[in-house]
Order: sequence, then C-alpha cells, then structure tokens
Amino acid sequence: MKVALVGNPNAGKTSVFNLLTGLNQKVGNYPGVTVDKKWGYFRHQGADVELLDLPGIYSIYPKSQDEEVVFQVLSQMSHPDHPDLVLVVMDSTNLERNLFLATQILDLGIPSLLIANMMDLVDKDTFEINLEKLSELLGGVPLIPFNARLTQDLSHLKSAILRVSLEAVPKPHAPEFTDVEDWKLGIHEEVALGEARYKKIGQILSFCQSSPRQRSMKHQKWDQILTHPLWGYLIFLFFLALIFQSIFAWSEVPMNLIDTVFLSMSQWVQASLPTGPLTNLISQGFIPGLGGVVIFIPQIALLFGFIFLLEETGYMARVVFITDRLMRPFGLNGRSIVPLISGVACAIPAVMATRTIDHWKERIITIVVVPLMSCSARIPVYTLLIALVVPDVSWGIFNLKGVVLMALYLVGFVAALLSAFLFKTILKTKEKSFLVMELPNYKIPRWSNLGLTILEKCKVFVWEAGKVILAISVVLWVLASYGPGDQIASAIAKIPVPTESSQQEKYQLKVKSVALEQSYIGKAGKWIEPVIQPLGYNWQIGISLITSFVAREVFVGAMATIYSVGETFESDQTLLERMSNQRNSQGKPVYTLATGVSLMLFYAFAMQCMSTLAVVRRETKSWKWPIIQLVYMTTLAYISALISFNLLK
Repeated sequence: MKVALVGNPNAGKTSVFNLLTGLNQKVGNYPGVTVDKKWGYFRHQGADVELLDLPGIYSIYPKSQDEEVVFQVLSQMSHPDHPDLVLVVMDSTNLERNLFLATQILDLGIPSLLIANMMDLVDKDTFEINLEKLSELLGGVPLIPFNARLTQDLSHLKSAILRVSLEAVPKPHAPEFTDVEDWKLGIHEEVALGEARYKKIGQILSFCQSSPRQRSMKHQKWDQILTHPLWGYLIFLFFLALIFQSIFAWSEVPMNLIDTVFLSMSQWVQASLPTGPLTNLISQGFIPGLGGVVIFIPQIALLFGFIFLLEETGYMARVVFITDRLMRPFGLNGRSIVPLISGVACAIPAVMATRTIDHWKERIITIVVVPLMSCSARIPVYTLLIALVVPDVSWGIFNLKGVVLMALYLVGFVAALLSAFLFKTILKTKEKSFLVMELPNYKIPRWSNLGLTILEKCKVFVWEAGKVILAISVVLWVLASYGPGDQIASAIAKIPVPTESSQQEKYQLKVKSVALEQSYIGKAGKWIEPVIQPLGYNWQIGISLITSFVAREVFVGAMATIYSVGETFESDQTLLERMSNQRNSQGKPVYTLATGVSLMLFYAFAMQCMSTLAVVRRETKSWKWPIIQLVYMTTLAYISALISFNLLK
C-alpha cells in the first residue's frame, strides 16, 4: 500500500514521517528536478506500508517545483508515486490556514485521512476544537487527533491508516471552489478563488472552534523580543556565538579520541603487515584519509543538531523575518535567507532551495552567492587551522577560537551580501517581489527527531565526503610514492648514509622527505609554488589546494596523506603536531598566524566544490553561472589571502 504524506511547512509532517518510519528511510530526487524525494516503510498488523513524504507546501497551485511535483503526484493516476491514501497533517493551532491545503486535496477525490497534529498545544492554549463536527462539515472525511510527542498515539495512527485505506473508495473530484482541470490561473482569478475558499473555511470553523486569544497574546510577547529591530539581531548573534563555542568545547574530547584511535590503527598496520607498497597504501593512504573524515563527525553532528533545534523551535522563521529588512538593499528578500542559512550546512541543497524564490533576478543572485556561506565541508579546514595558529585565550564562557570560527561565518555572510549588491547593479529587471510568510508556533522539539536528523546528516557526510577523500587519498599516495624516472633514487643516493645506528631513524625520515619532494605530487606542488608563495604557502599546501578544488574537506585528508608518506617527523605524532612542527628553509614555522589566516580566508571564499557547480548548472540550465562563480570566488579568495598575509606577516 502506498501512502503520501502532505502538509504545510511547520505543521509537524516530518515528525509524523520520522515516527512512522524510524530509520527505514531513503532520500532521492524526482527525475528531471531537484525536489527531494523521501520515502520510508513501516509494518503494522501484517500489512506493509510505503510512506512518501512530499514537500511541505501551502497550496497545490503549481507556482514552484515543489508544488508542481505535489500536484502531479496527487492529480495524475498514472504517476508512479500516485498514492492509495493521502495523509494530510494539519497544525491544530492554525486550522484556517491548514484547511486551505486540505480542502484542495479533498477536491481531488483521493481517499484521505486528516491528522490534527499538535493537539497538546491546543489543550494548553485553552481553546477547543470539535473534531467530530469538523469532520462532519468537511463531508465526513476521517479526522483523528494526534500528538507527535506521545508514543501511544503512534499505534492508533497506524491502525487508522490501515482502516481508512481499506474502507476508502476513490471519488470523482467534486470541487467546491475551483476546477481541478485548470489550476494554472492568473493572479486575479487565483486570489478570488482563494478568498472564496477562506470564506467557506471560516464559516466551517465558526461552528467547531473557539478563538485562541490567550495563546496569541503569549506568543506576541516573545515575538516582540525576538523580532525586534535591534534586540532581534543581537539575540541571534548571541545564539550563534554559543553554537560555535559549543562546537569547539564539546567536540574536543571525542575528536582527540578519534585521532588517537586512527593513529594507533596506522601504526598497528605498519607493524603487523609485511613491509611493502600495500602496507604503505593502507597505513599511509587509506587510514589517514578515512581519519580525516571521521574525526570531524562530532563537530558536524553538533552543527546540524543546533540547526535542527533552531528550526524545530520555530526560531529560524523569526530569523528569516528580521533579516528580510537586511536582505532587500542587497537585491534579495527574506526568502533568500533560507538558502543562505541552509548553505551553512551544505551549498548543494541550499542552491536547490532557491527554487522557492519566484523572482528571476533574486533567484540567480542567491544561487551565485550561496557558496560563500561557510558550509560544513569548511569546518574540518577551519578547526584544524584555528587549532594550529589561534592562541587558546578565554573570557569567561567565550574562547578566542570559537570567536574566530564565528567570525569566519560572519565574513562569509558579509561577502555574500556585498557580492549580491554587485550583481544587483549588473542584472537589470523591472520586476518587484514581496515576502509573505507565516511565523510558526513556538514548540519544544522532539528529541528522537533530533537524533534521526543528526544520524542522517552524519551518514551522508561520511559517505559522500568519505568516497571522495578516500579516492583522492589513494591517488595522492601513489603520486607521493612514485616519481618520474629514477629521480627519487638519485636524490636519495646523494644523502650521506650514517655509520652510527643512533642516526638511522633521522636518516630514514630524511629519505622520506626527499622522496616526497621528488615524487609526482612534489613536482606538481613545486610547479605551482611561485603562484601561491605570495600567499605564504609552500608546495605541500599547494598540493592540498589543488585537490581541494574537487571538494574542500579533502584538504585535511590530503595533508594527512602527505605528512604520513614523507615528512621529517616522528611516526607517533598527530597531524596537528606535524604541521605545528614544520619549518621552512630558514628554520621558521611554516604555519604562522599570517599563513593560517590567509588559508582560512582562501577557503572561506574559494569555489572548491565540483558538485555545487554541477547543481548550479542544472538549476540555471547554463554553464554561464557556474563559470562566473568559479572565476569571481577564486579571484576573491586569492586577493583576500594575499592582503591578509601581507598585513599580518
């Protein structure tokens, strides 16, 4: 049996989906579009149910890709995802707006089950809803109360799904307000039909719902503070500061443990397996590369966890609201802040999120500047460099390292705004746009959903980043272990062989260093060194920069592989220790404050993600904008790194 889950954003649809399916979930994309396709499975009373989580929408009038997909799935019986039953999740605290979508779906004649979610908030807010009367006035459609926070309601919901699916019979659509055959209406016709629908919904609710005045006043007081023109921004900055402090403070212990474990694994492989290329590949390629991914799972988990909490509590919508005033002078609107904030997690879904922006100019500008937001792939680079060059200074609960991390995110945001302003002056259009949105209710997040979200995001990060990093680590190991002709052997032959056994270890380390320099990857690093030297980088850093243009997070894995293959350091030193102890030809540290800041700014601005460029190409249907992104962001990165290095050296 196939069941589709539909509802307004913030109505609790995702919570219901997670409760029903648990970990039995998969994510993909609909063919030809970038709309997420999320489905899962559950079994109840011997019946198997496939649950499809459709995008959250306010109307099935196809004005965006989200609405187009939902409309096609529900209206076309030949569609492969056409459901046997539709679950319409409604926010019980705002039935008028939720019934607008619900009645549209009922007009389609598909067997439906209405779910009155968040009934616990209705009880707390001292207003009543007569669900039986509401069901009767809607033509007898099944309607059940639900509370996503009570697990005992889950079995009741599953049983209701099976019962309704067996009893329901598809009906020919009998639209009360509009003709389903002609959904693509002009704005005036659509407004008129919308007003008629809301009028009818208002009449229905007048018979079965009392007014929630007490709750409205309570929430208004919170909104007066969180959306204040001054305090709203300060509170948001305070929350950001706490988040970044937590990312550093809470992740230190598990990251050190992971680092130690992978270092021990590499040493064990080196000592246990026979000496040879395969052993070196595993100990110097696979393990350091994998460790460069896994070590940052605690920080990735914390970042996505905090983003989830901001969204689930309803606070993120307030951020969107207050930033609309900030966005407009730069050629954007409040809708653009959603992709920009999403870009903190990953630029790929952030670019996809721009499809909700109707205005062509604002959508293009948002797409072009979104990659400037510091995504999760930059966290491994930032944290490594911050730990390397930023002093450990604290002021109460705040630490300088956390402040620097927050500053890098703010720098990316400011750069995005300034770039948007530049493109605003270049792109000309007479169209005007407006922000229309709803502020959801404040609510306590469901902690099981938090766990599922963190698990899913970390799994995607490890799988997607891990594949790239492991592949590049193997390639790097090969390129770092072999060189053209007999140049490696010739260079090693020039190193004086010590006669004393006490000097053998230093001799072997010197051999590894010289071999790396004469390898293929060493030659490549030397080739680009004149270009990057003004930025304070040596040829080893240059190797990581080259590989990072595939994906930013490769930087850490590349450095781990390079230093594992051949540098003059002790084998039991961590990557951070090896980088910290590296010296140039003058005997001075390579990673100074100037070099570290230069590198952080380069990674903050450079377009180093081929996947993002591919998605931009798909969204804009042109290579013009990906090329523009690659050129202007790389130029910005180089100039910023050059200026910062020369100011701080």
